[in-house]
This record gives sequence, structure tokens and C-alpha cells, in this order.
Amino acid sequence: MEPVFRLTLGQLTGRWRIVIMAVLAAMPVMITLMVLGADAPSVRDFETAILGTMLAGSIAPLVVLAIAGAAFGNEVEDRTLANLTLSPVPRWQIALPKLLATIAIAGPFMAASAFLTAHVAYLGDARASLAVAAGAVAGVAMYAALFVWLGLRSTQAVGIGLVYIVLWEGFFTGFVAGARLFSIRYYAMGVAHAIDPRRFASADLLGPAAAAAATLVVLGGFFYLTTRRLRTMDVP
Repeated sequence: MEPVFRLTLGQLTGRWRIVIMAVLAAMPVMITLMVLGADAPSVRDFETAILGTMLAGSIAPLVVLAIAGAAFGNEVEDRTLANLTLSPVPRWQIALPKLLATIAIAGPFMAASAFLTAHVAYLGDARASLAVAAGAVAGVAMYAALFVWLGLRSTQAVGIGLVYIVLWEGFFTGFVAGARLFSIRYYAMGVAHAIDPRRFASADLLGPAAAAAATLVVLGGFFYLTTRRLRTMDVP
């Protein structure tokens, strides 16, 4: 698995991709600084608008999509996926390093962004900052599992991913309460709330056990679908 992991890291760490991720990750921190410098919103408004909608529902999935969509996408488009699938290794040993490489690249960006944003907003509260950062990492892992599978499933993964981010995570889950049961954004917020119950306390979230279970189901489910797709797809 290590050669696939290192190969994927090299493929996904292009200069412009890193620059785009850094700019996106810096946005919540900058906006928080500007908001606090003006009329500071309530904690509930801040958690809903900045941490929930922007960080977990927009920035995190966009950063992950920029990476995960190309984890298999480049090899599908270049028709070099056969070089991997013809090797005598189990398909999960191809899917797992792709997923881990995506998390290893996007995770630190979003963890730093979430920690600094919360650290500024919560006036240095370490527990709150760590809780928000942990929720961001959980969100990155779930989005990565989804978008790695999508990149293998479709050559239009980026476009489909953008529609999913805007319509589902951005619109439906914000206005349709039942949709939150199937929202990665709310699972990630649930993880943060489980670590620090003071955070996102006003939101309608899953309980700690349910949030942890949902995170594992999303990770395991899309990893299974990715592995299954590698076994059954016709590779040119």
C-alpha cells in the first residue's frame, strides 16, 4: 500500500492545488477576525453561520473535493488505472491508500483552519478549539470517502460534487430538518458537540453515540463502495 500512498501524495500535491486549499482554509479565520472587529454576533449565530454553514458545509467539502476528485479521476481519464488493478493485490489495498492520502493532505489544512477560527472566536478556549478541529477532521474523512468513490464512479466528479455541496449540504439540510439525518455537515458538528457539549448546543444534532456511528457508517460505506467499484468496473 505504501507505494500507492506515496504515488497519490505526489499526484495530489500540485502547487496550484495547495495554494487553492490554503486560500480556502484561511477564509474562515479572516472572516472571524473581521466579524469580531465589528458588531460581534451571538455564539449561536457564529456557530451556525461561520462554523456550521461556512466551515463544515462549504469550505471543508470544497477543499476535500479539490483533492479527492482527482485521487482516481486522473487515472480514469488517462486510462492508467489498469496499471493498478492488474497488480496482484486486494482492491481494498488500492482504495485505502487513496483515501488516506486524501485525508493526509486535506486534513491538516482544515484542522488548522478550524482550530484557529475557534481559538479566535472563543477567546483561547482550548477545549472548544480542539472540539471544532476534531469535528473538522471527521468531516474531512467523511467527505473524502464520498468524493474518492465519486471520482472513481464518474468522470464528472467535480461537477457532481459541487452540486451536492451547494444543493444538499448548503440548501436542503439548512431548510429541511429531516435532511440533517443524512448530512455529513451535521455529523461533523455532532462530533464537535460530543467533545465539547457547550458547542452547537442550540443545533438539532445527533447524540454523541449516533454521531460517532454515523461517521463510521459513512466512512465504511463509501470505502466499501469504492472497493466494490474497483472489483466490478471495466478498466480500459
